[in-house]
Amino acid sequence: MLNISPRQLDVFVQTALLGSVRAAAERVHLTQPAASMALAELERQLGAPLFDRARGRLRLNARGRELLPRAQELLERHAEFGRLGTARAEALGGELRLGASNTVGNYRVGELLGGFVRAHPHVSVRLRVANTAEIAAAMLDHALELGCVEGPVAHPALEVRPWRDDALVVCAPPDHPLVRRRGLKPADFAGARWVLREPGSATRSLSERALSGLPPGETVLELDQAEAIKQAVIAGLGIACLPAVAVTDAAAAGRLKVLRTPFLDLRRRLSLLLHRGKYRGAVLEAFLRTL
Repeated sequence: MLNISPRQLDVFVQTALLGSVRAAAERVHLTQPAASMALAELERQLGAPLFDRARGRLRLNARGRELLPRAQELLERHAEFGRLGTARAEALGGELRLGASNTVGNYRVGELLGGFVRAHPHVSVRLRVANTAEIAAAMLDHALELGCVEGPVAHPALEVRPWRDDALVVCAPPDHPLVRRRGLKPADFAGARWVLREPGSATRSLSERALSGLPPGETVLELDQAEAIKQAVIAGLGIACLPAVAVTDAAAAGRLKVLRTPFLDLRRRLSLLLHRGKYRGAVLEAFLRTL
């Protein structure tokens, strides 16, 4: 009969998420030898390794990937059992691992997290900011419990829920010739110098779809952060499509101008990602309620 302890499961889960026993030991407040022993004992009881070991890094093997969401569920249910059994049903604790694409993580983080953090101060929230594709991949690996992304995601294992409407705007430095034109038309953008997000980002994809209806221009820079693109526009290096929430302050201060382009469809939907096969414990359900 297996005699697997919550501590062993915790070491396994943290090692899977962090990629090393040393990092896992720090997270669960054990010495590295103690964490190594806990992981070795778990693998001994299961009769097979859970990781491939190479160059000092541990990567989940096929069995480890299969067992990771089960281990996470067992730990979550164990915490819920303890909380309910000791009459502390309202005192949610533990950890919530979230992912957000760049627009959400950099400009809507208060909107996303504020209500939950105020309501549940004993939950540790860890937010990873990356592009939509990376957040979706982390969801599929069970490294995150929820993602909030700006790009389309289509995978049978992921549930996509609408969260907020969002839009891009075309912005330019205040002294740009397009700023002085009244009633802009697509033809006015012929030969424009564009600063764009990196290929593969959701903002880049929407920008390319919208700009395909304009005369050819020139891409002078590709940057992987909206803030860097905003600063490039302010510096006069080109014009750009940026999330409206990213340029509000700069536009109000007169550091850049938002161009009126009703002939471009720059609308999009921000979405929540949930793994269909992952257990949704009390902490995640409480977070979803705040949204």
